[in-house]
Amino acid sequence: MNSDLTITVLVPTYRRYQDLARCFTALKHQSRLADEVIVVVRDTDTETWAFLAQLPSDLLPLKIVTVCMTGVVAAINLGFAAAQGDIVVVTDDDAAPHPDWLERIEAHFLASDRLGGLGGRDNIHINGIPQDSAQSDLAPIVGQLQWFGRMVGNHHLGRGAAREVDILKGVNMSFRRTALAGLRCDERLKGTGAQVHFEVALSLAVKQQGWQILYDPAIAVDHYLSRRFDEDQRNAFNALACSNIAHNETFILLSHLPTLRRAMYILWALLVGVRGTPGLVQVLRFLPKEGLSVGQRWRAAMQGRWQGWQTWQASRSSAPPNPSNSTVRTSL
Repeated sequence: MNSDLTITVLVPTYRRYQDLARCFTALKHQSRLADEVIVVVRDTDTETWAFLAQLPSDLLPLKIVTVCMTGVVAAINLGFAAAQGDIVVVTDDDAAPHPDWLERIEAHFLASDRLGGLGGRDNIHINGIPQDSAQSDLAPIVGQLQWFGRMVGNHHLGRGAAREVDILKGVNMSFRRTALAGLRCDERLKGTGAQVHFEVALSLAVKQQGWQILYDPAIAVDHYLSRRFDEDQRNAFNALACSNIAHNETFILLSHLPTLRRAMYILWALLVGVRGTPGLVQVLRFLPKEGLSVGQRWRAAMQGRWQGWQTWQASRSSAPPNPSNSTVRTSL
C-alpha cells in the first residue's frame, strides 16, 4: 500500500530475549513492514544485550535505546522521544503480532485524521497454550471508563466491529505522533516493572486533547504471558503490587475525572471496588470463600488508594493549572 505515513514499532524489553526473538520474527513477516523498530533495553540486562549483538544487521530497521531506570514508564518515554514515525505502535516483548497487524493499523490512521489512538485484541497464551475465548460473547464492553470510575478492560475478549473506546492496552496500542506532542507516561506511577495502568493515563490524556481513540479486534497480537521480574507476578498475590495498582488507578482517575465523578469514584472504590483491589462490599462477597486473603488484598488496596490520594494532592499543589486535566469524556 502506498502511503505518506511512516510507522515506528516500540518494544520495551527486560530479560526476556527468547520472547523478544519471537516478537522480532513476527515483525519481520508483516505484510506492511515497519519503517523503524525501537527496542528499549535496560543497561544491566546482559542477556538481552548479548542476544541483540548476534542479530543479523538486516533483520529489521532496528534502533536500540538504553534505559538506566527501572519500570516500563521510563522505557516508553525514551522510546517516544526517539521515535521518528508518523505512527508510534507499542507492543510487549512477549507478544507476536499477526501478519496484517501494521497493515490494519495504517489503514485506520489513513482513514481518519481525527484518529489519535488505536488498539486491538491480544489473544492470551499461558504456558504456550491459547486460552479459551468463548466468554468473548459475554464481554461486549471493551476499554471503557464508566461514569463512576470503574474501568472495563476486556481487550483480550473483544469481537465485532471497530468501536470508540476510552482506554487502550499496552501490549497492542498505537498513537499518531502528533497526538503525543507534549504527552508522556506519568513518572509518578508506582512499580519497578509493569507499572500497571500507565496506558490508562496515556489514553485518557490523548482523548481529552480531542482525539478519537478506537479499538478494532481485527488488529491482533498473540500475547504469551511471560514472567515478570518485579513484584507484580500477575496471578500471585503480592501486597506491594496490589498497593501499587490501587495507587496508580486512584492517582490517574482523580487527575482526570471532573469533581462530581471524582467523588463518585472515591465512594465506589472504598465501598465496592473490584476483586483485585476490593472495597468493603467485595470483602464481604469473597470472605466466605477466600477467608483472610481477601482481607490482605483490602488492606493493601486501601494503603494504595491513600497513597494515590496523596500523590494527586501533591500534583495539584506543584503543577500549574491546566484546564485539560480537569475532565475527560468517557462512555457510560
